[in-house]
Amino acid sequence: MPADTETLIIGASASGLATAAVLGEAGRPYELLEATDVVGTAWRHHYDRLHLHTPKSASSLPGLPMPADWPRYPARDQVVEYLERYRAHFGIEPHFGQEVTRLERVDGLWVATTADRAWSARNAVVATGATRRPVRPTWPGMATYTGQVLHSSEFRNGEAWRGRPVLVVGFGNSACEQAIDLVEHDVVAHLSVRGEVNVVPRDIFGLVPILQVGAIMRHLPPSVADALAAPLVRVTVGDIRKVGLRKLPYGPNAQIKNDRHIPLLDIGTMDHVKNGRITVHGAIARFTGTGVVFEDGTGLDVDAVVLGTGYRPALEEFLPEWASVCDPDGRPLVSGGATALPGLFFCGQFVSPSGMLREAGAESRRIVAAVAAR
Repeated sequence: MPADTETLIIGASASGLATAAVLGEAGRPYELLEATDVVGTAWRHHYDRLHLHTPKSASSLPGLPMPADWPRYPARDQVVEYLERYRAHFGIEPHFGQEVTRLERVDGLWVATTADRAWSARNAVVATGATRRPVRPTWPGMATYTGQVLHSSEFRNGEAWRGRPVLVVGFGNSACEQAIDLVEHDVVAHLSVRGEVNVVPRDIFGLVPILQVGAIMRHLPPSVADALAAPLVRVTVGDIRKVGLRKLPYGPNAQIKNDRHIPLLDIGTMDHVKNGRITVHGAIARFTGTGVVFEDGTGLDVDAVVLGTGYRPALEEFLPEWASVCDPDGRPLVSGGATALPGLFFCGQFVSPSGMLREAGAESRRIVAAVAAR
């Protein structure tokens, strides 16, 4: 059957828009499919306090810098505005309301099925992101808990719990910033941290963004980069074990490469912990009717539990051959390059020490070069 276009792009957030822009600039035909009716849907629903953890100078997509008069770390709504500007600047016209329910190979083409029709192309770029579905773990006794349980994707701000105790589960950047938000809304904030962690400052002495250093060190072996950065981390963060946290046996660069997780880029969480405004606990063993019991046997009554427990790409929901291109956890083995399935690419699936938006832009260029080569 004849193809509708050369390349299908699935998802119209930063990665999909960057790929569309670079394809357009290269004169390569494409169609961009978006499940919702706007670009950057995920950004529009993040918590109120969210700012980029990467400076604007390292967060622009190909071909359009972020405005010079914006703050160093743009807010959530500014990122949404930037994505809208980007779409308009490059004349990108997504097909909205086109949720892909199946992406498969048929007669040498990639066919994306939506509720309306089937779209076909020689290449398919999946830009649906690594945070497509929230991970919601369960614990014994959870059904008996009378308080509120919500995922961090549903958290907006702490106003509803002013003066009351709330537990945030997790130690990722969203979890820790949401804990800061709770403190700022006079909530009695608690953190449940299950495993070992790394902490680095977002800014070195408030001046140099740590991710700019990360962009330089990414060319070194992770162990070497971590050895060079260790003295700086000790001076700026201190010994996290003194506040009840357990440190990973390897550094943040190795964590990004091997675990594919970003360490905490501290923007104030550690200060709140050190000063008693956020109380750190270990892993949850079970829920009670009014709170939780931790693995060390201590209990805590809380009015709400926020699950900062991460996300998964959920590619198995629409990609039948996902196991050929993903690890057992469903995460792509390759992002920004050719996969084991001819003509299939992922964009924006890997965490990066230099920032996700910057990485999405770099990946989109590599993908377009591979598309042209095919």
